[in-house]
Amino acid sequence: MASWALELLGFSLSLLGFIGTLIATILPHWWRSAHVGTNILTAVAYLKGLWMECVKHSTGVYQCQPHRSQLALPADLRAARAMMVISCLLAVLAAAVAVVGMRCTRCAEGSPAKASMAGSGGVGFVAAGLLCLVPVSWCTNEVVVDFYSPTLPTGMKYEIGQALYLGFVSSALSILGGALLCTSWLGNEAIFQPRSDNLNKTLLIASSSDTHNINVY
Repeated sequence: MASWALELLGFSLSLLGFIGTLIATILPHWWRSAHVGTNILTAVAYLKGLWMECVKHSTGVYQCQPHRSQLALPADLRAARAMMVISCLLAVLAAAVAVVGMRCTRCAEGSPAKASMAGSGGVGFVAAGLLCLVPVSWCTNEVVVDFYSPTLPTGMKYEIGQALYLGFVSSALSILGGALLCTSWLGNEAIFQPRSDNLNKTLLIASSSDTHNINVY
């Protein structure tokens, strides 16, 4: 029962991490304009994401425009796009495998590969969390370095957007949930292995006793 609860907890955390990663991938709040210097109060705020650039007016109205040219984008932005998309796809695959392998489901019930499939789903979630963590950390470091750069004009500086914070939290949830799934899988292997050994010993004893009875008769 405890292993079931551990699997459900790990799967729930991983699923929350996947949802957060998907939202962070779509949102344009990766970079937001920094109000520093004399421009403390401004009528608009500029936002940049992986797929679009937006202007937020003081009235709360957003005006967004997708990136027109894919080839003209910086290499780091294209890499961040690819890693975030791969992270989402890997999380979907890991969720499907984990659902089949979890002991609280009836999928592949009785199959010896069921426990290993749950562990494989956990490994997939951990990999998805790491793939999300790399571009988020990369972009955060770029924002911080540019913000404190004395050669960069004040109007071209950005701050860390909300999507980056969401990416950090999502990657942590995915890694933690995947680790719990892997731990539950290892625990199940440790529990069920002695039982199979005991069953084999019982069968050997029973077969030897039957052979002895046949010899007596």
